[in-house]
Amino acid sequence: MKLLRYGPAGLELPGALDAQGNIRDLSLLVPDFTPEWMAPEKLAALAAVDLQRMPLVDKGVRLGAPVAGTRQFVAIGLNYRKHAEESGHEIPKEPVVFTKAITSISGPNDDVLLPEGSVAGDWEVELGFVMGRSASKVSVADALGYVAGYCLANDVSERDWQIKRNGQWGKGKSFPSFGPIGPWLVTADELPDPQTIPVELKVNGVVKQSSNTNDMIFSVAEIVSYLSQFMTLLPGDLVITGTPAGVGLGMKPPQHLQRGDVMTLSAGPLGSQTQQVR
Repeated sequence: MKLLRYGPAGLELPGALDAQGNIRDLSLLVPDFTPEWMAPEKLAALAAVDLQRMPLVDKGVRLGAPVAGTRQFVAIGLNYRKHAEESGHEIPKEPVVFTKAITSISGPNDDVLLPEGSVAGDWEVELGFVMGRSASKVSVADALGYVAGYCLANDVSERDWQIKRNGQWGKGKSFPSFGPIGPWLVTADELPDPQTIPVELKVNGVVKQSSNTNDMIFSVAEIVSYLSQFMTLLPGDLVITGTPAGVGLGMKPPQHLQRGDVMTLSAGPLGSQTQQVR
């Protein structure tokens, strides 16, 4: 299924995309897509619902992030070889891990708000996934069984805060609106291999990033297993898996987001996003 949340910010309702691409309301069946609804048995129950019998929703409605109540927002850096090279870093031997504030999570088409004085805003198209079960010390072989589903993400960054403010990446990645997620969550049963997804990002219609998740250094299964060795991943937790080459920081000379710019992202079955920079 393709699960989504729609409506004004803070008042979103649960829904799903039917086979014809229409949004169907599920609020009579589900209060919201909170972490407990990411459990395999809950998702199996939802999969049995006849979406054609659910109320239609206006296609022009605002979409929020597809999961509510996320408690941990974890990110992986430098997970594509060419991106590591353009950033001037060696190829990581282990995943580079940092966190984004959960307050940075926003809808897929919400405006991106540059902080006051921002001079180095940047874009990063990424594959994201949401946990369906708690994971602690799981093997690579078992790891995908803990994933509820997959989504498109933009790891918006302010490079001066990320790099020049004592080296803690989360500072440059946690501003409000810096985590557009969605438009929907594709449940894992519909996407058994997350390492085959094309990802692309354009700024003002010009392609900046174009790659495929098969180029990731560490796969989703490896990331889940690795993270679970030193932390417990919880249902509803969001993990984004790194970005390919083509970020503004890596260009010569560097390019930065300007107010009025429009970012458009796509990732095959994960759908598309459009954000205006303000």
